[in-house]
Amino acid sequence: MVRTPLTPEERERGERLGRLLREARGARSMTDVAANAGISAETLRKIETGRAPTPAFFTVAALAGALGLSMDELIGRCAPEAPGVPGAPDASIAA
Repeated sequence: MVRTPLTPEERERGERLGRLLREARGARSMTDVAANAGISAETLRKIETGRAPTPAFFTVAALAGALGLSMDELIGRCAPEAPGVPGAPDASIAA
C-alpha cells in the first residue's frame, strides 16, 4: 500500500503536537511516559520529533492521559489558527 504524502499543514500539525507533548512531559523520562501510555519509547520519540506526524487517535488519547492533558487542550493547541483571529482554531478543523 502506498501512503499519500503528507501536506505541509499535516507535517506542521505533527510538529506542534510533538512540541506540546515534549513540554508536557517536562523532566519525566520518555520511557516512563511511554510505559504509562502503553506505547513504546520509540513511538513517543517519533511523535515528539515529528517523524510520526499523524499518530493514531488512541495513541494520542493514551499520551494525553499519561501527561494529564485533556483532548480538548490538545486539539486547541495543535489546530491551526483561523485566518485573522490569533489563538482561534480553524473552523474547518474544529467542526
